Amino acid sequence: MTSQQIEVIQQSFAKIAPISDKATAMFYGRLFEIAPNTRSLFRGDMAEQGRKLMATLSVVVSGLANLDAILPAASALAKRHVCYGVKASHYARSVRRCSGRWRRVSARLGRPSSLRHGPPHT
Repeated sequence: MTSQQIEVIQQSFAKIAPISDKATAMFYGRLFEIAPNTRSLFRGDMAEQGRKLMATLSVVVSGLANLDAILPAASALAKRHVCYGVKASHYARSVRRCSGRWRRVSARLGRPSSLRHGPPHT
């Protein structure tokens, strides 16, 4: 990932952070719409789940320039998700479709989307 891509992602995230409650509600609403089988993976308060999502995204987005620093936490998170019953098949379709939601939120804020061409390839 280039420094310019990192900057665009960080700028886009900074625009969405102030409306994080609405953004995460939209994200999960779309996720459950396109992948209803994922709804059973979530227990408890979805507002709290949204806060956890934004906190995790904040750490990741802030650490994009130093991936070695965030990889241990990301790895631990991935392992927890396996214990929750999340499967690789849940991600491909969901991420692709939910990135469209991110683009629409970003566009409504009048900002170019960092995900216009999909997630960066490694």
